[in-house]
Amino acid sequence: MISRGKSIETIETRALLSTLWIVVMINMLKADILSLYIPGALDELMKFAGATPIPQLMLSGAILMEISTAMILLARVLTYRINRWANILVAIFTIAFIVGGGSTYPHYLFIAAVEIVCLLLIIGIAWRWPNPNTQV
Repeated sequence: MISRGKSIETIETRALLSTLWIVVMINMLKADILSLYIPGALDELMKFAGATPIPQLMLSGAILMEISTAMILLARVLTYRINRWANILVAIFTIAFIVGGGSTYPHYLFIAAVEIVCLLLIIGIAWRWPNPNTQV
């Protein structure tokens, strides 16, 4: 448990990365749920999809989101080296997904900014994560 006065450096890295992935996923869900309430959002989705059938577009989105969801568990169980690189690469991939598949609705821009900040934190933490096997 984090007590008052502890810095982010004192939190176990695996737990911190996993928690940040949880925050990203909750925000992704919030953005999607709030978008359902916007009149005309389905029409915009159909324009975005172009010739791609909506079910295939939704499957693609589900697969991309599932990769990020899997990182909640994988950040806790993967070996150090694979864990470090998986967090960095999946975070970069997720940023591209958020930016490339996003909308210009104010709520989405705000939530996407929060997601990107969390993903940049994931990248930074994983990048600076020292190998626990080489520490004295």
